[in-house]
Amino acid sequence: MIDFDNVSKTYPNGTHALYNITLHVDKGEFVFIVGASGAGKSTFLKLIMNEEKPSSGEITINGKKCTKLKRREIPYLRRHMGIVFQDFRLIEKMTVFDNVAFAMRAVGENTVTIKKRVPYVLDLVGLKSKMKNRPNELSGGEQQRVSLARALVNNPEIIIADEPTGNVDPEMSHEIIELLNEINAKGTTVLVVTHEHDLVREFHQRVVTIDHGRIISDTKEGGSVIYTPEDARVSTDIDVDKILNDPQYPDNSVILPE
Repeated sequence: MIDFDNVSKTYPNGTHALYNITLHVDKGEFVFIVGASGAGKSTFLKLIMNEEKPSSGEITINGKKCTKLKRREIPYLRRHMGIVFQDFRLIEKMTVFDNVAFAMRAVGENTVTIKKRVPYVLDLVGLKSKMKNRPNELSGGEQQRVSLARALVNNPEIIIADEPTGNVDPEMSHEIIELLNEINAKGTTVLVVTHEHDLVREFHQRVVTIDHGRIISDTKEGGSVIYTPEDARVSTDIDVDKILNDPQYPDNSVILPE
């Protein structure tokens, strides 16, 4: 489904964002991506979405080598993805219905299908009664669910959620991850970037930890290690709680077997 083979990314200003990332995500997996601000998480997502190209290495998504994609081919690759943004990115002048329908119109879907599909997806996220409302009439949690509905409406193979709980309260955070968990249970691959460690621990999914542009640990459900590079020197002697609660490094994460 998603393969990173020795991928590095250096921006034109000299910033080294990722170093030699090798990672495989199977179809139907749920993966949390965690790490400190500036660790490389956003660059990792941008490479998957083809907003950026790697400086070296190869990325393969659904069997397509992304470094060889022509610009006109990128929108077709993205049609297999649903993106959930932290800041919602809803169009304020449009109703909830039209914000979600916009994603279907963008791929050329017909009106009859749109009229059937949009209410169905809004019902999934508990917002069917809000179809005629505009974003400024909704709470933050409701706006995030509209964003999620928009990501789901084209039935994508991959859902990418970039800090989807960053602007909502703890109860809504749980509901959003629970909904993504249910979507994943139906076979959709889900990638979630988050700094909310309590949610990561609660849902017991695979966790990839990025630190200073490198994967320092990769643990599957239940906490068993998939990958830990020797130079990361991650061990059970580390005081994890102390690191997670360090005010100097508030959203750092080192996930270890329990």
